[in-house]
Amino acid sequence: MKKYQLGEFEEVVMLTVGVLYKDAYGVSIKKEIESRLTRKVSVGALQSALKRLEDKGYLKSFEGEATVERAGRPKKYFQITALGKRAMEYSKSTRDELWSAIPKVAWGAKIVGL
Repeated sequence: MKKYQLGEFEEVVMLTVGVLYKDAYGVSIKKEIESRLTRKVSVGALQSALKRLEDKGYLKSFEGEATVERAGRPKKYFQITALGKRAMEYSKSTRDELWSAIPKVAWGAKIVGL
């Protein structure tokens, strides 16, 4: 089902938007990913992913109130859409199926030649 494909970073962004719920805006998403995954995230990569996810219909955005700290500009918040939830559920079930299909013996197998 191609319409539900999520890249690895897109999936991380979607999950983080879910974790942050009503406080999911660019800076908070970036900080949460970096904190939880100890992984650096560039603002450009994050903005590109958020735009792609919004274009796919997986996220929707809305503006908060303007703040003095942001020179009167409002924060742009993100929420997961119903389609986004289905995409995340599809991604999770696909991964779960693959994980459960790995034979237990494979985890203890030695690789010849290493």
